[in-house]
Amino acid sequence: MKRLAISALLALSAGAASAQDVLHIYNWNNALSAETAKRFEAYCKCKLVQDYYGDNEEMLAKLSAGAKGYDMVFPTAFAVNTLLKQGKLQPIDKRKVPNWKNLDAGYLKINAPFDPGNQYAAPTVVTLTLLGYNETALKKAGVLDKANSWALVFDPAVLARIKGKVTVLDSQRELMSAALMYLGKDPNSTNSADLKAAADVIKKAKPYWAAFNNQSYIKELTVGNIWVAHGYSNDLFQAQQDAKKAKRPFALAYQPQKEGNILAVDNMTILKSAARPDLAHKFIDFMLDGKNAAEISNQIGATNPVTTAKAHFLPAIKANPVITLDPAKGRYIPLKDLDVKSRRELNRVWSQVKVGG
Repeated sequence: MKRLAISALLALSAGAASAQDVLHIYNWNNALSAETAKRFEAYCKCKLVQDYYGDNEEMLAKLSAGAKGYDMVFPTAFAVNTLLKQGKLQPIDKRKVPNWKNLDAGYLKINAPFDPGNQYAAPTVVTLTLLGYNETALKKAGVLDKANSWALVFDPAVLARIKGKVTVLDSQRELMSAALMYLGKDPNSTNSADLKAAADVIKKAKPYWAAFNNQSYIKELTVGNIWVAHGYSNDLFQAQQDAKKAKRPFALAYQPQKEGNILAVDNMTILKSAARPDLAHKFIDFMLDGKNAAEISNQIGATNPVTTAKAHFLPAIKANPVITLDPAKGRYIPLKDLDVKSRRELNRVWSQVKVGG
């Protein structure tokens, strides 16, 4: 999953909870607000203790190395499948999660290839990888009509009008997948011919880009230094809000691309070694309550898999078509995990993309 752009720091108090009433979770950085965490502690009459990671690989490596003491982890869909293959998860007892009924069936369908029967994972945070852009600048450049297509970052004829004003993610999976979708191919393809075709698209577009950028594209877009950013929906939401607060003389927008977008579904899961699966079930049920789920979207601009959350959205969130998207409409595709051979081939092609002309 991507960096979730909120500033709240988690400050949890033990309260009156006894020593044994503690839920230990291994969570994404800044994925849960202090207010929500405190309300859960009051609800369960327990203490919530969190460790953090910023990447699925980091979480998987730590668990594989023998990390103990966690009750829950929050893997993206493909990493759910990895944990299942490793035998690290226990099924969710839906009798203990009455709010399971609030989950959008569309997200359960997206999760199903990674979690057959939707037995082990409950969707909680959803993001899209798409294009954010300076609407004002693109209109002046005459390319605003291309914002709904990956052509905005891959077509040299379009890029010639906005040269030096585009950044793309420094991520082999995300950028190669975007190029594959632009070509009408499966974004998870590991076919050598498909990867070569995607690499060729990137090489032709690269001279027009300002940078590969994972770290500062929010700021660069917000201040107007770049006009187009390939990034994550919650980050682009933050850029849009920051520009409004700063009263910039331009409007920022973001939208899905017609050829398709990578969708990341992060999930609540219970480890087989959990000391307190009872508290873990309480946490899942708590987070599937509409009001509690809505705080995620209201604070970080993430798409929400809980149908009853929408009633608690702030007006601007409710009006945002990306945050309230219907997973059954559009081409929203999750990344799949790769085997060793496919990873090696992708790494080889990516190295050529980065160092080549």
